[in-house]
Amino acid sequence: MKDFTTGPEGRLIWDFTVPMLIGNVFQQSYNVIDSVIVGRAIGKSALAAVGASFPILFLMTALIIGVTMGFSIVISQYFGAKDMARVRRAIDTSYIFLFFASLAATVLGLAASGPILRFLLTPEEIMPQAVIFLRIMFAGILFLFGYNSISAVLRGLGDSKTPLYFLIISTLLNVMLVMLFVLVFKWGIAGSAWATVLAQSASFLMGVVYLNRTHPVLTFRLRGLEFDREIFRKSLAIGLPTGVQQVLVAVGMMALSRIVNGFGTDAIAAFTAAGRIDTFAVMPAMNLSAAISSFVGQNIGAGKLDRVKHGLRAALLISGAISLGTTLAIVIFKWHLIALFNSDPAVVAIGTRYLLIVGGFYIVFSSMFVLTGVLRGAGDALIPMFVTILALWGIRIPVSAWLSGRIGTDGIWWGIPIAWTAGLLLLAAYYRTGRWKRGAAAQAPAAGPPPPSPDDDESEWNVSKF
Repeated sequence: MKDFTTGPEGRLIWDFTVPMLIGNVFQQSYNVIDSVIVGRAIGKSALAAVGASFPILFLMTALIIGVTMGFSIVISQYFGAKDMARVRRAIDTSYIFLFFASLAATVLGLAASGPILRFLLTPEEIMPQAVIFLRIMFAGILFLFGYNSISAVLRGLGDSKTPLYFLIISTLLNVMLVMLFVLVFKWGIAGSAWATVLAQSASFLMGVVYLNRTHPVLTFRLRGLEFDREIFRKSLAIGLPTGVQQVLVAVGMMALSRIVNGFGTDAIAAFTAAGRIDTFAVMPAMNLSAAISSFVGQNIGAGKLDRVKHGLRAALLISGAISLGTTLAIVIFKWHLIALFNSDPAVVAIGTRYLLIVGGFYIVFSSMFVLTGVLRGAGDALIPMFVTILALWGIRIPVSAWLSGRIGTDGIWWGIPIAWTAGLLLLAAYYRTGRWKRGAAAQAPAAGPPPPSPDDDESEWNVSKF
């Protein structure tokens, strides 16, 4: 457990981010390894099938993962206030909710895989493989939800290292299984899906064992769980807007995929390969966003609003430096990165254009996500949701659709950084108003110092100052 209410802000945020980042690198590594093996050993049609399936998987899990973030923030606030009784009830409530949510997602996913793929204009040549992959993944979604539930609990308590160890082991297991199932047993795309499900199951089971051997507050049990309606309501109030935002992002990905699918298998395969690389590139920003949310949540729970300002400044500097380095690497090695997945000239040509266009704007994305993390940690999750809706549906999808009809797939890619830029400007403008601090004041303990007024000139928090 880590206490964010004392000590140097930048160091605390960085130390908390690094284990999550390494963990996500390992988590995404087996997705990349799967894609490389599938693209090389089976072919570009199988790689395209995996890519066509991803937006649907993301849609089915997005809402649940968003609500999980709400539980994590509530747990961090109770932990910051040293209210361990409510910490225990919040943990129990999250377990109960995610269990039933995972069952619903499994049933819906198994039933709707084929119809949704057809709605997305998935080419018939990759349709059978995409359906097989999706159904196997949904069959094991309980373990994915279970692992994310345990990770959310540990992050809320300031522990981002333990989930990392589970991920490292499961990643190594996945690598061995996918090579065995695809290269040796020749199970095709089904082998890739089963390898991922088994690896996720291992992560979840290791998490259960760890919780039962550490602090009594963390014990994972099936009997005696307590569902607290008030904590659930508070978690939903914070997490549901984030979940809705994630759903809208997922639906936006599906809309974008529908545009890409219209350009055929080469475009889908290129989009899949570039997307895997893109995931690594934006991962530091997403982890910093999660870290700053926990940081802000604890300090608000302890009534220390002044530390939020310094934490935001440190997170922006860290994310900016990482983003610039990532952009440079992407530009230099773009061709080799895409060819790693599939060496077909058409696939490589389309994929490298994606990396060139999108890669130059990673610093915009990272700044946007850091600001989003601050607002969520303060309990003000509605504004990021509205910004996402506007940037995605008001800008990204229309721009991509319009430009793709004039300059081809390049037009699809240009819609992405244009939407990021709009989202950052909107979030920065809202942050400068100071309105989000009203939610922070409501969450601070009564015994804590009063928060600075948004109208107080001496305490005005202005992004331009950072």
